[in-house]
Amino acid sequence: MTDLSRILPDFPIGRYASLLPTIEKHGITTADLLTLQVTDIGKRTQLPLLGIKGLCRAVLEAIHVDLGVSDKQQQPPQTEDKGKEKRGAAGSILKQTGTELLAKSCHYISTLDDELDRALGGGIPAGYVTEITGESGAGKTQFLLTLLLAVQLPPPRGLGRPALYISTEAPLSTRRLSQMLAHNPFFRDLAPPASKPSLDQIIGTMTPDLESQDHILHFQVPVEVARRNVGLVVLDSVAANYRAEFERGSSHASGANLAARSHELLRLGQLLHELARKHGLAVVVANQVADRFAGASKSSVAPPHSHLTPFSLPRTSQESPLASRTRGRPMPPPPSLSTVGVEPPSSNTAELLRSSMPEPPSEEALAPPALLLDHQQRWFTGWGDDARVGMDRDLKTPSLGLVWSTQVAARVALFKRPVYGRKEVLEDEEGQSTTTLRNWCRWMKVVFAPHVAGTGPGLDGAVEFEVTMGGLKAVGKKAKEDEQEADV
Repeated sequence: MTDLSRILPDFPIGRYASLLPTIEKHGITTADLLTLQVTDIGKRTQLPLLGIKGLCRAVLEAIHVDLGVSDKQQQPPQTEDKGKEKRGAAGSILKQTGTELLAKSCHYISTLDDELDRALGGGIPAGYVTEITGESGAGKTQFLLTLLLAVQLPPPRGLGRPALYISTEAPLSTRRLSQMLAHNPFFRDLAPPASKPSLDQIIGTMTPDLESQDHILHFQVPVEVARRNVGLVVLDSVAANYRAEFERGSSHASGANLAARSHELLRLGQLLHELARKHGLAVVVANQVADRFAGASKSSVAPPHSHLTPFSLPRTSQESPLASRTRGRPMPPPPSLSTVGVEPPSSNTAELLRSSMPEPPSEEALAPPALLLDHQQRWFTGWGDDARVGMDRDLKTPSLGLVWSTQVAARVALFKRPVYGRKEVLEDEEGQSTTTLRNWCRWMKVVFAPHVAGTGPGLDGAVEFEVTMGGLKAVGKKAKEDEQEADV
């Protein structure tokens, strides 16, 4: 690796004296350390993976320091006494105490609508990972495009910083952004024209596969965020590349694929959390939804003549995949002792053998209903938490499962319902009419968040909104009543 001393003259090569000769022997350059996976370098050099990982991290950090885009500077190591003083009198090693977190002011990115901001507790908070989930056409992309413009506004509406948009499905719609700038009343009323948001302050890129997404997020995004002082990172959408990578070629993901996907999701969540905390920016991801089937919950009802304990449930809702795979196959009868030439035991011997053997597990799984995922997911998915509505009515589940749900600090769910109107048929002499789809009704609901309480079950506390030329706009109750009276 002859180019390391040329690229980074001040790099501490003495710490990695045991690795550099072998790496140089195999012709691995500095660019290879930044782009190749640690496992690939380990296969070529047969060096310990932990040592290679530490070297790659040190080279990356040294380049960031050399470019001036890193908070860490080359400083002499602190002594033990100074380290103890930095911990504080209480000896705590936490980065921030609870009192410091409460005293720290929180900044928000507005949706440019007062009703939506009020439901969100002020807007999208900076320093956290927020998820916008909903089915296709619910308004997720329109929500994200509004945030790309609002983050450029000065506080309290925005952060006064540019935005970074990472797309996994379609390129950034600059035509729609220009339309919002021209028709949103808030942008038209801005006094100084220089304070109006601009498309030049939005950085856009595409990641068509998981490999490119991982490379951009780990290497390019931290540099751009530090160099341009980015205040908002948008990932639209988070589930597309993971679905294509781990569910490709098979109707059901295997256990190995699910484990690998869970590991990658944890890495992604850790990276996004670190970006949001370190740079004080807001990370907003869009997520798709999938249909949820309530067959398991229906089959979990005990038969009327069964003698179950108060917390016993059938095994159908938590049955092993191996058991369901062999459900339809008849089991062969066990061979009798007489057919194999062995004398059958006496009754006393058989009774002794039965008493010494452990009892087989019962057919019913003893588990509290509150521990089942079917019961718990209604509180963090956004669907199925209304007891007045049937559990089998249009239920959805955010993609990527429970593992990804633990990686987001806030989840905002968007809903849509069709609205049908009456359209008169003018050509018909009898004046008959047909039912046609006139529009969609949309709602926004806070499922969980660290800075504001959840909206509540169902759509009672959700805010109804519509997508206009200028962006999102809440629909007031009075305007809704007037519209219904006009339809009558």
